[in-house]
Amino acid sequence: MRLGMVIDLDRCIGCRSCAVACKSHNAQPPGTWWNRVFTPGASFHQAAVGKDGALQMESLPVSCQMCDNPACQKVCPSGATYTDEQGVVLIDYERCIGCRYCIAACPYGVRQYNWEDPKKAKERVGYEKGYEYGYPEDFRDKDGRLVFTPNRPVGVVEKCTFCAQYTSQGEEPACVRGCPGKVRIFGDLDDPNSEVSKLIKKRQPIRLKEELGTSPKVFYLAPAKPIR
Repeated sequence: MRLGMVIDLDRCIGCRSCAVACKSHNAQPPGTWWNRVFTPGASFHQAAVGKDGALQMESLPVSCQMCDNPACQKVCPSGATYTDEQGVVLIDYERCIGCRYCIAACPYGVRQYNWEDPKKAKERVGYEKGYEYGYPEDFRDKDGRLVFTPNRPVGVVEKCTFCAQYTSQGEEPACVRGCPGKVRIFGDLDDPNSEVSKLIKKRQPIRLKEELGTSPKVFYLAPAKPIR
């Protein structure tokens, strides 16, 4: 089994519900976003851009591309970044030394670094005292590696995990469940009968910066026609 995702750009309306669901379910500290949605060509989000004499607006969701050949893993000196048996690239918080080599190596800019204690960060930006959010328990993989904790340690790198705490129980990632347009499709890339495999075969998707040889497992279905 290799878990992967298909993102149908024809359906994406740029609402960023995926980013909010991701942040809420994964207890991301203030200023940290594992999922982001861009408006290509625009100086700010959801601004139409001129092209071929007309205005158009498209949205591009970006998170960890779950590469089969991850540059981040190659440069990690402590073995904190690794790929599990389902092809998901994860970070062991207890082994991360905060060197940030992985951030420099990742061509997608999706890794985040915790510069301060998340609890202090919440106080600094004015969160109500005692307000907590996200999956409430630590999650370790079958080998005991800590890949999710709501109490994020300072000085570590974090990123999308395909919601390992949920997918390990047979549930879909929060971004998939939270998308009102059903833009994201999640499943087993090795199963020819899975929805993701069928879409990849039918629609000839693209992958971000594929020329770098990272072999992402996130596939994008290009819009059938520009949004005008």
